[in-house]
Amino acid sequence: MKNKFIKAVIFVFAVLISGFFGAFISISVIKDDPEKFGLLTINKLEKEVTVTDKGIAEAVDKVYDSVVVVESYYRNRLVSTGTGFIYGKNDKTYYIVTNYHVISNADVIKIVLTNNVEVGVTKVGGDMYSDVALLSYVSDEELEIAPIGDSLSMNVGDTVFAIGAPLDSSVYSWSVTRGILSGKDREVRVSSDEYSNRDFIMNVLQTDAAINSGNSGGPLCNINGEVVGITNMKLVTTGVEGMGFAIPIEEAKVIIDALINGEEIFRPYLGVYMTDVNKYNQNFYDLSSDSYGVYVTDVEDNSLAKSAGIKKGDIIIAINDVKITDIATFRYQIYKYKDGDSITIKYMRDGTEMSTEVKIQKTD
Repeated sequence: MKNKFIKAVIFVFAVLISGFFGAFISISVIKDDPEKFGLLTINKLEKEVTVTDKGIAEAVDKVYDSVVVVESYYRNRLVSTGTGFIYGKNDKTYYIVTNYHVISNADVIKIVLTNNVEVGVTKVGGDMYSDVALLSYVSDEELEIAPIGDSLSMNVGDTVFAIGAPLDSSVYSWSVTRGILSGKDREVRVSSDEYSNRDFIMNVLQTDAAINSGNSGGPLCNINGEVVGITNMKLVTTGVEGMGFAIPIEEAKVIIDALINGEEIFRPYLGVYMTDVNKYNQNFYDLSSDSYGVYVTDVEDNSLAKSAGIKKGDIIIAINDVKITDIATFRYQIYKYKDGDSITIKYMRDGTEMSTEVKIQKTD
């Protein structure tokens, strides 16, 4: 009898726990000894909830067929795969956008359409610092063109989704992942070699939609199925999950439209050779440990820097009063300006702060 009582108590406890998982639960338990245990009935009424989220299938459908798998070959060997999307059309020429890093080492580039047809494409051009590349493909067929949206009007917390070919493109092509816009105007450092002399900073959108290797170059879309960004990287480190990034479509459009029109991608060039002060100050230049900026190791003849009076040994510390901590921030700041703009460069020379005016202009 004691064992039966223990079993009954355990069963009733389990029934009570299970009540948390139903909208309405009615359970009757009749034991072997009705005089002692009788009839046990538990009723639990929860608030009724109406689920209205029907998913994002309609939004996905608007952009899905414009997404392509990008295959990069070098010497007849597949070296990388990524994602792209059809951006626009001029007569029979379609333009496909992807990341620069997806195709930078390729001598042959192919794309795979959603009907699994593989075709060769032409590289129109690209820009490493924006990580945007443009491909073209001539076709008599009518292909889907991705609707282009606006990331500037979006708010943190808005729904976004990505379409791409993560990991093994032969298996997972056109995978859809959903999340939110986690942040805007994130400044993310990109390292291109171990010496930091080619490091640069990108202004990107942050999302928790799953972004994996192979998604690079694919569209990040809003809830209306419009492209608001180009996925290009994720943060990979211990203890970090759900931090993917995308190039805002507004910034990408500047590069894309210039490439379509056959225009040069202009980046201001001062004509200085530099190294990070923080990295080399103790080993080579005997600077104080709290020094910052970029150390000028040499200045080219007939350059903008030479004309502005900048010399070897100067330490550039600011551009238009924005602090320059290293080469990456130097590039990030100076690349914001265009031909004809004037900037003020602050630098240290022999312990004295100085400044000079430089007018940005194209040079041969």
